[in-house]
Amino acid sequence: MEWFSRIADKAGALGSVVSAASCPACFPALASLGAAAGLGFLSEYEGLFINTLLPLFAGVALVANALGWFAHRRWLRSLLGMFGPALVLAAMLLFFGQWWTPRLLYTGLALMVGVSVWDLLLPAHRACSTEGCERAAR
Repeated sequence: MEWFSRIADKAGALGSVVSAASCPACFPALASLGAAAGLGFLSEYEGLFINTLLPLFAGVALVANALGWFAHRRWLRSLLGMFGPALVLAAMLLFFGQWWTPRLLYTGLALMVGVSVWDLLLPAHRACSTEGCERAAR
């Protein structure tokens, strides 16, 4: 399950950034990144990317980080890993259209990418075994 959560976390973060970068009208700060990466041809599908794929990839990353808790039991990494996708989902589904929505979305995307890079550079290891945690709780 550990490899699944690591791959799904990276796919969720990358998919969310690509989805946001392919919508230059919605998120002009990411438009230059999308144009530099050659994603300008995707602008005709920006409704699909923003309304469907961005929340879908953020949801995948949220579930992957939640499942990652069972694999490595690191509360800070799991909390930060779930906070980024939760911000993206809140920006896209709850607060869309507010003046501060892009800031919330950019913060969530940056946090998702940051946690993914952190996980690539310093992979999480299990904090304790099941037996050790139970003994400590008694």
